[in-house]
Order: sequence, then C-alpha cells, then structure tokens
Amino acid sequence: MDIDDERRYAEDVGLTLGLMGLTPAYGKLLGWLLICDPPAQTSTQLAEALGLSKGSVSTGMRMLEQIGMARRVSLPGQRGHAYEMTPDGMIRATDTGDKFRIMCDLMQRGLDLIVDEQSPRAQRLRVTRDFYEFIAARVPDLVAEFKRANDI
Repeated sequence: MDIDDERRYAEDVGLTLGLMGLTPAYGKLLGWLLICDPPAQTSTQLAEALGLSKGSVSTGMRMLEQIGMARRVSLPGQRGHAYEMTPDGMIRATDTGDKFRIMCDLMQRGLDLIVDEQSPRAQRLRVTRDFYEFIAARVPDLVAEFKRANDI
C-alpha cells in the first residue's frame, strides 16, 4: 500500500463517518491512526498527512481521546507528544448500552405525551423505543463475549 492509498483510506473512513453524523476530520484521523506507520503520530504529522489544519487535528484528537480511542504518548528523545490508537479503542468506543437506554427512555417519554396510541407518531416512537431497548439489552453481552473470545 502506498501513501496515496493510505490517504484515500483515511478519506473514505472520514466520508463514511460523515454519513453517520460525525465530522469528516474526525473520521480521517481515525482512519489514519488505524493504518499509519509509525503508529504514534504528532499533530504536525497528522495535519500534513491528511491535509487538515492543526486546529482540526487538535479538536479531532481531543474527541478521540475523550472516548478512549486514542491516547497521547511520549516520543523518546523528542519534546512534546504524539497520538496513537489504543489497542482496544473501537471496543472502548462501543456503547455498553447506556446511551441506548437513554434513547429508549426518551422515546417512552414521547409516547407518554401522545393520547392516540394508534397514531403514526405513536407508532414511530414505539418502534424506535423498541429498537433501542433491543440494542441496549444485547450490546453489553456482545462486547463481553468478544472480549472473552479475544482475551481483551
């Protein structure tokens, strides 16, 4: 894989996550950190590799750090720090059900406001509530099963 292929990959991750509502810069950073060599990259390296401003790198890396997908590391013999993916970053970022439970409760609050339980809006809320309830009940077990199977 050459550098252009690697940049295209990072761009594709950015576009894909952009379709999911996240900023493309965040996705580019994530994509790059998944494949870059060396695995630890400074803000300058990230900005140059991805054509991002230092501000975008700083904001994006702060987000990745907050959700446990990336961490700051020291570079031997150098001043400052670099960033790298945490080995289990994707797993850490996977919701353990809390956010799904919050959404389920929010949909129920909406249902409680609607008098006509057969209306289309009640149906939308009910289906959405049931979806989040289904996911909230299963995600923690799936994450735990994956961790056990992979000794994480």
